[in-house]
Order: sequence, then C-alpha cells, then structure tokens
Amino acid sequence: MTEKTTTHEAEEDARNEHILIYVNGRIVPRSQAVISVYDSGFMLGDGVWEGLRLYDGRWAFLDEHLDRLFAAARAIDLDIGLDRDGIAAALDDTMNANAMTTDAHARLMVTRGVKSRPFQHPGLSRQGPSVVIIMEHSRPSLARPIRLATVPHIRGLPMSQDPKLNSHSKLNCVLACIAAEKAGADEALMLDVHGFVNTTNACNFFIVRKGEVWTSTGDYCMNGITRQKVIDLCRTNAIPVFERNFSLVDTYGADEAFLTGTFGAQTPVAEIDGRQIGSGGPGPVTQRLRRLYKALVARESAA
Repeated sequence: MTEKTTTHEAEEDARNEHILIYVNGRIVPRSQAVISVYDSGFMLGDGVWEGLRLYDGRWAFLDEHLDRLFAAARAIDLDIGLDRDGIAAALDDTMNANAMTTDAHARLMVTRGVKSRPFQHPGLSRQGPSVVIIMEHSRPSLARPIRLATVPHIRGLPMSQDPKLNSHSKLNCVLACIAAEKAGADEALMLDVHGFVNTTNACNFFIVRKGEVWTSTGDYCMNGITRQKVIDLCRTNAIPVFERNFSLVDTYGADEAFLTGTFGAQTPVAEIDGRQIGSGGPGPVTQRLRRLYKALVARESAA
C-alpha cells in the first residue's frame, strides 16, 4: 500500500524537542507549556486560531492574518486582550526566543479562558483569555502529490457553524479526515450543502480545466489567505480564474488539481476517489502558480 502523507508533512527537526512556547505573556520550555483542564478551549473548543509562516525574518501576510484573527474574535464575542501590535510583538518575541529566522510555522491560539465550573455558558469563563503560540522549525517535505477521497461529511451552513470561522471546534473536519484515511486516501474532499465540490478537511481546493483555474464560491469554506493570494495572482498574471460551483464530474475530468494553505502553499493532487488527475503530478499551471507565489512571498519579505 502506498505510504500515507498529509498536506502538513514536514522534515524531522530535533530542535523542536527544545522549543520555547508563549503562554499568556510568558515564554516557557515545551515541557512547562500547560493550560488548565478548565480552559474553555480544551473543554469546549471555544476559541479561534491562526497559522503563520516565517520567511526570511518576516511573517508572511501578517496583516491579513491579524485581520482574520480579530474578525473571528469579534464574531464569537471574544476579547483577545491584546491589540494588533501586542499580538505581533508576542510572535516576534517567541521567534527571537527560539532563534528562528526562516522555515518556521506558528500556531497562534486564543480561547475564552479558564472556566469557574465545567459547563458551557461563556459567562463561566472568568479568567482569560488564554493566548498560546506554538512555534516550530518546519520545512515542508511532501513525498508525493496528495490523494483525496470524497466523504459524506459536508461544510455546513453559516447558522450551524460558519465554515469561514477558524475556530478550535474542528471535529467535523477531523471526522472527514478519518473517513478519507479509512478509504485509503490522505485527506478528505468535502462537498457543500448543495453537493458542489468545496474544500478539503485542512486546505482550500482548486482544479484546472483547459487552462482555467476553478475554486469554490467561497460561501462554505475557510476564507483562506493563501487561497486569496492564488486568486489574486491569477488575475494579475492573465490566468483565467473563477470562483464558481462545480461538481465531482468536473473535478474528475480536471487537467490538474491542487490545494492551498499557509503551511504547504500549493500542494499538487494526484488522485481523487481512485481517479488519476491529469498526469498525476504537478501540472504546468500549478507549477507556474507555485513560482508566482514564491516570488510574492520573497517580495513581501523584502518589503
């Protein structure tokens, strides 16, 4: 059986055993980075988070990540307790404490804080918020293109849990990933409530047909920053791009498919539901977008 891989596959790095982690204003060794069992994030998944990449001493697209973080916090009525400069300073302090300069990944997590009793009501979160930054040395290492399997789990309606919200409550996506692995794939391809192709359990999804780049309407998927950068790159480089509804039939007949995310940037897809997509490797449009994105990040880092 083909070895499994994921969109977050990274090279092993022994330095990660000794990383320092930001916990509520303190930077502590990994073994001391702890949160109360009464924390609302642990107990209920009540919180929001961001993933960021460090390139050449700068956090790529930091403004966009902070925009999304604070918008999500407002949406769930959560006071982060720090302003934008405070969050940026916490990221830089953790980066400097770990002597990181590039090829690092940060997971910035904010929860409603520690509850006085183990129940759901947000008013019971009386100590907080909790702010944690886990920062690892992390160089992507994809052994081969990703294989996807369509799963019955869907990206739901905004009135249940808005898929645009980068919340700690990820069980739906975890179950989708489990279903895909049970089917022998690496990750799950998830549909929207109307049966149109939407996203994977961890990344945004694109196909290429006859030189055109297609992605979902965005109504039922995470408002990915890398997703938007790819759309913008297409528009500024005369690559036809469409945010539209499309079906599995359209997907199976695609010339190329790829995923986007902060960690892996653009990850090629080899197979969907046992059907090879194009050549089974990164196609010419995917490769061009990878080059354009790499140049964009370099410009951002040099700014």
